[in-house]
Amino acid sequence: MALLELKNVSKWYGTGTNRTEVLKNINLTIEEGEFIAIVGFTGSGKTTLISLIAGLIEPDEGEVLLNGEKITGPGPDRGVVFQNYSLLPWLSVMDNVRLAVDTVFPEMPEKEKDSYTKQYVSMVNLSPALNKKPSELSGGMRQRVSVARALAMNPKILLLDEPLSALDALTRGSLQDEISRIWEQDKKTVLLITNDVDEGIYLADRIIPLRPGPNATLGPEFPVKLERPRDKKALNHNQQFKDLRNAVNKYLMDVGAEAKKTAGVKEYVLPDAQPIDLLGPTGVSYSLRRLFN
Repeated sequence: MALLELKNVSKWYGTGTNRTEVLKNINLTIEEGEFIAIVGFTGSGKTTLISLIAGLIEPDEGEVLLNGEKITGPGPDRGVVFQNYSLLPWLSVMDNVRLAVDTVFPEMPEKEKDSYTKQYVSMVNLSPALNKKPSELSGGMRQRVSVARALAMNPKILLLDEPLSALDALTRGSLQDEISRIWEQDKKTVLLITNDVDEGIYLADRIIPLRPGPNATLGPEFPVKLERPRDKKALNHNQQFKDLRNAVNKYLMDVGAEAKKTAGVKEYVLPDAQPIDLLGPTGVSYSLRRLFN
């Protein structure tokens, strides 16, 4: 049995003429220990997809299964790392991570909780910042706290919703290395949502494009057969990496161009309104004279 399954999942918002169909007939299977990357354009429904898996919203058609059980709401078996860190500003690094530990493991002895929390803070190389507040941290450090908090829940699957998109290039590259290192160490099942093809290839076992919406659906998967651990500098000279990047980019550009061609141009009927002459004897409109007098 696969760890995660999405079967004919569709999601829309609104009703009638205001209905917006975001996802259509999404089918996905993820095995335990896999690292999967979903890549696609902004606005294609990637966050909606991960929200369905997290249990934050429910599908309008189809079902999402974790270990064969239907997902009906959020749970500690799915750790989520969002784009915006989602840290409590009045708590320290230690306390932000400890909050998750307290929630998921309420029966754990206090001393063991402290040790367990510090273990995950250390895993993301933030031990020196243990007692700092989020306002004292850089964006990259805050995102590391979010990763540590999600991992401390010991989830069955880690959901990464474009967690590095708001970071500068150098910090993003550094955190990609951190995520890769942590995955090698823990072999946690991971689903990454990203719009960066290179990032997906560097981190994942499979790249799966999400076609542009409305009615977005998954495209063909691209297996990543590059050996691990992966050296980012060496990849730039690896022909297999180049071929895979070109293939994924070409697919995305082709479906993007296709979507633009098939998208209908909405026509608006303007009311038959005639301008009203509001000019007074001085040549200044009454409304302006009223404004300045």
